[in-house]
This record gives sequence, C-alpha cells and structure tokens, in this order.
Amino acid sequence: MKPSNNLRSSEFSRDLTRLTNSFGGVPITRREALRRSVYGSAGLLLMEPLGVRAEPEAPLATGGAAKSVIQIWLWGGPCHIDTFDPKPDAGREYTGALNETIDTNVDGIRIGQLLPELAKQADNYSLIRSMTHGNNGHETAAYLVQTGRASERDVFPGLGAVVSYFKGYDAGYTGLIPPYVVLTEPQGRFSEAGFLGPRYKPFATGGNPASSIFEVEGIVTPGITEEHQKNRRKLLGNLNTLGGALPGNATLKTVVDSEQQAYELILGDAGKLFDLGQESDTTRDLYGRNTFGQSCLMARRLVEKGVPFITINYKGWDTHKQHFQIMNRKLPELDQGLAALLGDLSRRGILDSTIVWCTGEFGRTPRVATESPWNGGRHHYGKVFSSLLAGGGFKGGQVVGSSDAKGEEVADRPVYPADVIGSIYGQLGIPADSKLPHPQGIPTHVVPGETEDVPMGGLLKELV
Repeated sequence: MKPSNNLRSSEFSRDLTRLTNSFGGVPITRREALRRSVYGSAGLLLMEPLGVRAEPEAPLATGGAAKSVIQIWLWGGPCHIDTFDPKPDAGREYTGALNETIDTNVDGIRIGQLLPELAKQADNYSLIRSMTHGNNGHETAAYLVQTGRASERDVFPGLGAVVSYFKGYDAGYTGLIPPYVVLTEPQGRFSEAGFLGPRYKPFATGGNPASSIFEVEGIVTPGITEEHQKNRRKLLGNLNTLGGALPGNATLKTVVDSEQQAYELILGDAGKLFDLGQESDTTRDLYGRNTFGQSCLMARRLVEKGVPFITINYKGWDTHKQHFQIMNRKLPELDQGLAALLGDLSRRGILDSTIVWCTGEFGRTPRVATESPWNGGRHHYGKVFSSLLAGGGFKGGQVVGSSDAKGEEVADRPVYPADVIGSIYGQLGIPADSKLPHPQGIPTHVVPGETEDVPMGGLLKELV
C-alpha cells in the first residue's frame, strides 16, 4: 500500500522542521518551525519572517590578515609534556613511557615523540609554552580559555560567538552555512554565546564525518535518498497555494525565499559542502579515516566557503587513568589530522588567512600519578600548559615563553587566555577596544580593560 499524500506531507514537515531548527544558526522549537513554514495559513502574514533580527548591529571588522578561525579544542586538557613542551631530562616519574623527543624542521624546536608529522611543519606554526590561568576545574577553566575572563557576575561570550557577532550576518556575511560551526557537538561546558544571546550560538553538525554519509543534523535526513527529498519538495510546492493567492506579498516572499534557501542546504551546492565523498581517497587518507581527521578536512572545506569560525571539539583528553595507553591512540590521530590540515591550507594558499588554534582548557600534572587507583594517570593542571597557533598572519617557527625544567611552573613570559584571544581578534581586524552590547549597558570590550582586573601578560606581539 502506497503512503498517502497526508503521510508524505507529515514526513516532509518533519524534515523541514529539522532544517529550520538549524537555519541561520537560530535555534527554534519544532512548533515555531512549523509556524514559520509554508504550511501556515493566512495568519502567517502577521508573523515575523525568517531572517528578521532585533539584536544590535555589530560594527564591521576591517583589516587584519585573517578571515577565518579553526579552533581545535582538546576537550579534557592535553599534557604539555607529552606534546609541545617535552621534558626528557625530568626523569621517568614525569615523562612516563614518553621519554623521547624529536627534532622539527625548525632548529632548536623539539616536540613529543608521537608527533612526527607535526615535526615536519614547525615552520607553519608557533608554540606557546607558558599558557597559564591556575584553574583546575573543567567548566571554569574552559570558560577562562574561551572568553579570557573569570566573571562571576556576567556570562561573557566565547571567542566563536564574538567572531560571529563581528564577522557574521550583521557584518555582511551572506553564506547559507551559519558563521559559527562546531564539529560535531558543542563543548557543553558553558554557554558559548553568553550575553550575546542564542543567535550567536554555534551550529553543531552532529553526525560523524568519518561515516560513509556525514549526516549533518538539519541538512541530511538519515535513511532518505536525494531523490526522495526532491519528491518531498515537489509535494510541498503542490500543497502550497498561498503563492498564487497572494502574489507580490513581501512577507510571503520572504518565507518562500527562506524555504528555497533551506533546500539549497540539502539539495544544492551548499549541501554538497558536507559530502566528503567529493574529496579524493588520497586526501581523505591523508587526514586520517577517523572522526578527528575527517573533521579537520571538513573544517578546511568550511573555510573555503568563507565560514568565519569553526570549532573541532576533539574529546577524550581527560586522562586520570590509563594516560599513556590513551596517548598512544590519540596523539597519532592528532598528529596526522592537524599536520594534514596545516599542510593542506598552506598548499592551497589559505593558511595566511586562516588562524588555527589548538588548545585545551588546561594541561595535566607533570608528575605521573602512579599510585592507586590512578596507576599511571595525569590530573588537571592550570598552572602551565601549551597551545599551538598558526596562520592568519601569525609567524611560524617560533616559541613563546617557557616552563621550568619539570614543566611545573611558568619560567618566562606568562601568557594568559585573554592575551591569545585578544591577539586573534587583532588578526581578524577586531580592535581590542571594540564594544560588546552588554545587556545592562555596561561599557564592555572584546578584550578586558584595566578596570576588570583580568590577568594579562600582553598581546602576542612576538608573533605578528
């Protein structure tokens, strides 16, 4: 028995609901999505059209070498000693099994032994070995590193939301893909948009880019072929009679245009952006056939489409137990995917306009926890940790700051989260004194001012 038109239209409305939930990066309920869809009645004409926004307009960000940011978030906190600040002479109680280092292609810079591909590209990135904030809590440390602030009164927006505010729709961004994308799920540690509001939250793709089909939520419907979706669109057109009844109505035209844009995401060139099958097997293998590697490849494709901010949320770095076993799996993935991304961006001539920032919320204890029940783990450590910064006008082949002989304290040039965030804003053409629309009208800038009592060591002038 063939399904009825009513059943088909019901299925289609569910698809359109999922699409509308993500369209433009503005989260809305299913009820609201249907309210705004072309299935509505004449009451639709009294409703606000898709795309109408009441938030204050952000000033246009101008100047700066960078156009986009790829943030690689090592959720849980990677160990600086095992990665970008090795201490082979500290002894086995600090290095554990990872007691060797490798030369890079830049004289004098050595990194952890499980990062051979990144070692070949040290001229493309710089290392900050003196990151610090002193906070050992996941939520509070993540908030610090993402916002540069530790406010108990206000919830400040994270870096991605601020970039979306200054370089997104209000600043002339016209892409169908939202200006702030997370691969594949939000960090969940704090509200990324803060007081900027839900409009500036990231669009989280969901799905797994390493799967045969990358099922992006709201764009790809699981188990539905492209032909089936085309048939649903045809059915929608047949059901919609308002277009003929109310020709020339501006509000209706806005809704119809929005529906057409939504379908461009799933059936047009914009939707094909998420089809990694369009990349060669050689390229996909270069990045690594795993979730992180394919997320890096997807990030490169998003940058090529002009998306201003992409976060790759790479989980699994909270290694209180079985630290070295986990590092033997994760560090080769990080090495392959990140090295492939940097190399690919460079070969395509877009590394100079794309900032790549790789960091976690903190480091991990330099001394290995050999006692029970940890049996070889590392715990949270906010006193000193490392970050990698590349592209977007930042110099490569440099090291900023240092830690002491055992990686326990900052030895030279402390760098705080606000220093890195402010430097990234600068490369994007967002001046440090650019204003944010505080909900209570309190004068607020993208980089903390002197009155906020936020620790800062100074912007990264060494790298620009």
